[in-house]
Amino acid sequence: MAKQHILVVEDEEDIRELVRYHLEREGYRITGVATGEEGLRIARERRPDLLILDLMLPGIDGLDVCRSIRSDPELSRMHVVMLTAKGEEPDIVAGLELGADDYITKPFRPRVLVARVKAVLRRARGEEANAGERVIERDGLTIHPGRHEVRVSGEPVELTVTEFRILHMLAKRPGWVFTRYQIVDSVRGEEHPVSDRSVDVQIVGLRKKLGAAANLIETVRGVGYRFRESR
Repeated sequence: MAKQHILVVEDEEDIRELVRYHLEREGYRITGVATGEEGLRIARERRPDLLILDLMLPGIDGLDVCRSIRSDPELSRMHVVMLTAKGEEPDIVAGLELGADDYITKPFRPRVLVARVKAVLRRARGEEANAGERVIERDGLTIHPGRHEVRVSGEPVELTVTEFRILHMLAKRPGWVFTRYQIVDSVRGEEHPVSDRSVDVQIVGLRKKLGAAANLIETVRGVGYRFRESR
């Protein structure tokens, strides 16, 4: 089985080499670059399995790199882990809104980074294995897991990876109430830094994109969210 390829975009050489060392020990194939421009070029040419992305980069910053990836149909499903010193809640929310699969703040523990990377890639394999899951259709909303596609009244809806996972998670169990912590644990893994704000922002963005189908996602005050049962 071919080694999974991870692209590390980090302008600080010592950190880049630290990440390389620990991930290569786990059997991954690593490419390291120092700029956002070079990261985008390698991503387009080699299509790595996962991108580890610093935010504060010379030239194109990490948020713009992530934005470019998510807006490119050929790259939009690439997995992105942000690794940055910007650890304030607004920074984390901004990264998650752009569709990052995980967000790790510096200074970091290499073992935690490796565990997070493994968790993201494990979820990716699970998504591939579940590609044959049934299509969900409700009140004009269609969710096709195999195609990673959502439509409302027949029109395609562009969702980030995280938005799609949240919607699919809720829609698979209509009527079940999920807390914010359960949502984060399910779509990102138990070690992801949790904040009510980050989940709420994702839901607000998701509802806005769903338009006429937005009312299918219901808020249960003091608890969390659920997908509306059939009436």
